[in-house]
Parts: sequence; C-alpha cells; structure tokens
Amino acid sequence: MSFRWLCLLIALFPVSSMFPLTAQQRAMTIVDLINMPGLGDPQISPDGSQLLFVQTDPDWDANSTISHIGRVNLDGTGSVQLTNGEGGESNPRWSPDGLHVAFVANRHDTEHEQIYLMPTNGGEAGVLTQHPTPVGAIEWSRDGEWVYFVAVDEKTDFEKAREAVNDNVFRYEEDQRPNGLWRASVESGEAERVTESGTMVRGYSLSRDGTVLLVQLAPTPLYDDMLNSELWVMGVDGSGASQITDNHVGENNATLSPDNRLAVFVANTNDELNDFYYNQRLFVVPVAGGDPVSVVPHGDFDVNAAVWSADGGSIYFRANTGVRQQIYTVPADATDAGAAVALTEGDHAIGAWVFDEVSETHVFSINSPTNAGDFWALGQDSGDPSQVTHVFDYLAQMFHLPKIEAVQYAGEDGVEVEGLLYYPINYREGTRYPLVVQTHGGPPSSDKFSFPRSSNYESVLTARGWFVFKPNYRGSTGYGDEFLRNMIGHYFDQAHKDVMAGVDHIIERGLVDGDRMAKMGWSAGGHMTNKIITHTDRFKAAASGAGAINWLSMYAQSDVRIYRTPWFGGTPWTENAPVDQYLADSPLFDLHKVTTPTIVLVGENDNRVPMAQSVELFQGLKANGVPTHLYVAPKQGHGWRELQQRLYKGNVELDWFYQWVLGEEYDWEQSPVHPDKKETVTTAG
Repeated sequence: MSFRWLCLLIALFPVSSMFPLTAQQRAMTIVDLINMPGLGDPQISPDGSQLLFVQTDPDWDANSTISHIGRVNLDGTGSVQLTNGEGGESNPRWSPDGLHVAFVANRHDTEHEQIYLMPTNGGEAGVLTQHPTPVGAIEWSRDGEWVYFVAVDEKTDFEKAREAVNDNVFRYEEDQRPNGLWRASVESGEAERVTESGTMVRGYSLSRDGTVLLVQLAPTPLYDDMLNSELWVMGVDGSGASQITDNHVGENNATLSPDNRLAVFVANTNDELNDFYYNQRLFVVPVAGGDPVSVVPHGDFDVNAAVWSADGGSIYFRANTGVRQQIYTVPADATDAGAAVALTEGDHAIGAWVFDEVSETHVFSINSPTNAGDFWALGQDSGDPSQVTHVFDYLAQMFHLPKIEAVQYAGEDGVEVEGLLYYPINYREGTRYPLVVQTHGGPPSSDKFSFPRSSNYESVLTARGWFVFKPNYRGSTGYGDEFLRNMIGHYFDQAHKDVMAGVDHIIERGLVDGDRMAKMGWSAGGHMTNKIITHTDRFKAAASGAGAINWLSMYAQSDVRIYRTPWFGGTPWTENAPVDQYLADSPLFDLHKVTTPTIVLVGENDNRVPMAQSVELFQGLKANGVPTHLYVAPKQGHGWRELQQRLYKGNVELDWFYQWVLGEEYDWEQSPVHPDKKETVTTAG
C-alpha cells in the first residue's frame, strides 16, 4: 500500500474501520510482506510538536523501493507526505528555527545525491549543494547557518584521467576512498571541508551548544580498520582537533554531554577496553583526558545506542536482552548495571529512536508480532508511550498472524538457551506439524519479537501449516559474555548443538513431526545451515543463504577478518597458525556426510561472504550426488534487494521444502507487475 493511499484512507476512515475484522482476515503472502512499508529516521521538530520520518515503499515497476519524507503531529494527527521526487528522498532534518527541512535526494538536475532545502509549510525544494560526490548524514549547525554532511573523497585528477581512457586496473583494498566531513553554507551553498583529507569519518555529532564537534576517525575505509578508529573533538570548522580515546575497540554512537565535559560511546569490548568480541558496553570518557569508564558493566546488556538526558545527569540507552529490545535509563556516573531502569517493556524490539532534550520526549519505533514498526512517543511525564503513526495498523486487521512464544530449554551441556516459536495459524493441540528452523545472522545478534519480513516469511509458513523455530544459539547477544564468547577458539562448539537441542525440545512437546523438517538461514544463519547438514541427516531439505563453508579461504576472501581471528585463535598464515581449528570448523571437509537436499543462494558481488564460498558448497554437494542448485542474484551484495529477487528467493525455497519435506507441488506466487508492462517469470529453477 503506497504512502499516499494509506494517508488518504486514514483521513477518510477511522483506523478500526479501514479493513475487515477477524472474519475477513486472510493469510499473508510473500508479496504482502514485500509490499509492507518501512519507517525510519524519526526527527522531532524544534517545538516538540511534530515528527519527520522516512517511509520506504515498494515500486514493482522499478523493481526496487523508493523513500519519501512524511510529517505527522506527535499526537498522531495530520499525517502528510512532504516529498514526492521520482528518485526519492532521505535523511530529513529540521532547521533550528523549524522553518525549513533539509534532506538528501538525487533529482534530475543533480548528478549525485545532494542536499535540498524546503519550507516546512510547503513549497518547492531547492538544491543547496553541488558536491562532486554523493552526500549523506546531514546535520544543521545550531545557529542554522551551515548544514554538515559526509561525502566520499573526490577522485584525483590522475584517477579521472585514467578513467577517461578506460585504464581501469585497481589495487585491491588500497584504492578505496574515505569519507570526509564537510559543511555547506545555507546562504551561498558553498561547501568547505571540516576534517583532513585521507582520514575516514565513521560518525560525528555536534555539541548541544553548537561549539564542538565529536568525530570518529579511522585510518582507512576498510571494515577491519574500524577497530583502529578513535574519537576526536574539534572546533565546528575542524580547527584545534584533539584525540580523546586511544585503544583498539572501535567506538561508535558517540555524543557529548550537555556541558561538553564528557563523551558517551558504545563498543563491543570488555569493561577494561583491552579485548575484543563482547556484548556491547556503554562508556563515558572525559573530553579533557582520562580513561573511559564502563557505565553498565559485565555484559548484562548488549547496548546498541545511547543519548544524554536533558541535564546530563543520566544516559538513555537501547539494549538487546535476547528476544526483546528496550530503552533504559542509567545515572551517568553509575558503575553498576543494576542501576539501569527500563523505560519500555513488552514483547517487542525498539528500532529507530530519537530523543529531544528540549521537550524531553523519546520517539521510537516498536516492532512487534502484530506491528512492523510504527512510531510511538514517550514524554517525561506521560507514563505509557502513545502511538504516533498508524502505517501498520492494517496488518493485524487484514491478516491472520501467528502466535509467537519465547521458549527456554537446556542445551546439550545444560546451559539455558532461548528461542522464538511461531505457531501454525490454525494450530490444533495434539497435531504434529512440519517445522522450518531458521537461524539468525551475525552471529553476534539475536532473534527478537518482531513482525515477519519477506526474507524469512514466517507468517507465510505458519499460514501454510508449518511451525517456525528461531533459536538464539550460543554466540548470540543479550545473554551475557560467556554465552556470546562460546565461539572464541572454536566457532562450532555448542552453537549447532543448541539448535538441535531446541528441535528436540519442540518435538518432545508433541508439536512437531520430526520426520518433516527443513533448515534455512542467511549469512551466519547460512554458516549454521552448512554445519547442520554435515552434523545430522534429520532435515529433509535445507536452504543455505550466503554461508561460509571453508573458513581458511573465507578468511582472506571476506571484507571482515576481525571477528574470525578470535573464533579460531589466530590468522591462518602465521607461524604455528591454528590451521587445524580452521579445518575442524569448516563444513566443507565434512560434505561427504551430507544427504540433505540443499539449495544454495548468494549475491554475485557479496563482499561479506563472497560467492566463492557458495560455489565451494555447491560443487561439493553436486560431486557427492546430493540434490542441489546454486542461485545467484546478479549485482547483489550481502542481501537480495530487488523486489523480484526477494520474491524468487521465497518461492524457490518454499518449492524446495514442499518437494523434499512434504512430497507436494508448490504453486509459485506471481509477481504483481502487470503483464503488459513486464513478463512474470514463474518457472522453478
């Protein structure tokens, strides 16, 4: 449903009467999931009365999504779409006086994404910048005279000359250009550089009084150099830069306290900042010099983001605690995680979040089993949050949605493990159903209470009579450091055993037919799928998405190594390298054990888990006579973005599961693209 039509329906009819009630509910389809909007980037107006946000909708004709900027009053009234450019818009920011909105767009009169300014009360947007490279991450200066932005460094004259004659040889990893921080004059549009050329800006924020910049700088754009980034403070024009951290942990989400004396940041390290690969901590560091202090120590929370309170006496933070994600508050000088108090509660995950220090209001999205992420507001004295947007109200009214419950069970070694179990829509007690086991990516992540997405299409599976089980296996975040760090020194120690212990637990409860089970996952979920099919033959079908099969070759192929090194106890190319551990954890060398029919899916240009890993898996399965196909999405990276590709993924996986688990034919879902515009391909691969 498009943004404009949804706003019109909300205006014409009360939300409760927009869609038929339970008697008229129907099952969700993959297309329904792809058609769901996305909401993000909430921004509260300077007077605290309105909210800007970005809504992303599918465009089947373009085979992609498009984003536009919306505005709504914080009381939920007056929802309007502010922009409607053909190429979409993003990154909306209120001017300090509330009279203008700055945003990023690529329109017909600009070569790249540029900054545009638009009157808040309507009117044409005008382009502000003419930067030679795409811009993003914009912020107004506090006096409204500048708009800051991040942009990749321009090619040198020599590089342009080479490009003009198709001299296209490049140095692997060495020719990547870093991002720099710039600011553009609102009066003239002229831009000036703030940070020095050659350094990589990974994040920045302005102090509340507008006199200081806090910038995260890294030596290169390479992912692994994230650990070599540090925090710097400088004048708003880049002058007087001073480094305030010196470690090897990779700070992020950093902001200055209201008095500019302290900076808060998040890092996945231990409390002493001398080791890597822990649940993310919250730290406070003096700007004038001194050691950072862990505010919520011991890894009791996996902290994702943080902001200062209005007076600087407290810190608000968002944290993952396993299958849930909440917002908490803690005194800024606390050194005990027990001092943290939850501001939100419920079976949900808090997503995009902003805090306005003037009105002391939080706005955040709540992703739950019945709502895919509408925005809610929580004021200082308001008690419970109030709903601001109603974009996703239609989901619970139009569709049959599955019951989801958190399940706890004992791993093979007795440690408690948690997961999420999705019930078939018309579940009948005493009946055993087929099961799909889905394992999350990361692996430093966790599956949380949330609305299904097209990548895993849980609501489609449950509507078709399947259970879906999503275990937070060893290595997941939100369960303490020991649980997370079980993978240190050996990736596959307890993780795959946790998955199978959960399967046995569900079977023992009489819910699932153990002879009708399928396994799927993407990224680390694909790693797990690859391990599981070598570990057991109990699954009748599997789908491996962008998974590693050979950790030795993967180490050099991937753009990330900082996580792999602690997993295996060192690199594979040093003297006395832990090669045996790399081999032991590589499912490739156990493919001779596999009997499970397995399809493989990957993006052609995946840098995170390169296509070569999927090719190794496919060739091994094929050579050993295991039924298999390899599906490659052209031009895609570590995820399939095009709408037709997302539909194909769901169709081909369901077709495979129906064939090998149920022994039935699957009727492929059709693309909604009108046949006189595009031909719809419906044949299974």
